Amino acid sequence: MFASLDKGIATGLHAVAILCSILLAGLLLLLVLFRYVFGWNFVAAHDLSLMASIFLYMSGALIASRNREHLTVTYLETRLPSGRARAIQRIVVALITTIVAGFFIYWSYEMVSWGFKRPQTTVTLHIPLWIPQLAIVAAAIGSFCYALRDLILGFRELGNQEERSA
Repeated sequence: MFASLDKGIATGLHAVAILCSILLAGLLLLLVLFRYVFGWNFVAAHDLSLMASIFLYMSGALIASRNREHLTVTYLETRLPSGRARAIQRIVVALITTIVAGFFIYWSYEMVSWGFKRPQTTVTLHIPLWIPQLAIVAAAIGSFCYALRDLILGFRELGNQEERSA
């Protein structure tokens, strides 16, 4: 069940990333063409390209977290002598990441809540700012879920290491 859900989420994240990449490249191309070739000011492209970039960055962050390809420092992990020590190190890293992701959820929730209390919109198209901020909320929740996954896998790995040594 979780494997099919994970695969569906991954497909959706990749679709968002591809769509936003195409949209962002196309909008920037139109912006340059309109401004420098035709002499027109296509300011709506700014609003749309900024929103596409936010969704692209947040979906990319989730894809990296899902694949465990986010920025990591592996110096200590490669120097630890035993599988048990590496498993404990992974648990500590996953626990810290889970805590930080929890704060990220709280912060993003507060940001969107503030956006509802004091509504702001984009300059030209007047799109409410809470719409692109939802991408940040989704990334926060997804990061938290992937951090929990890594924490659970770390404990499983530690259990497997202890079984092997027994």
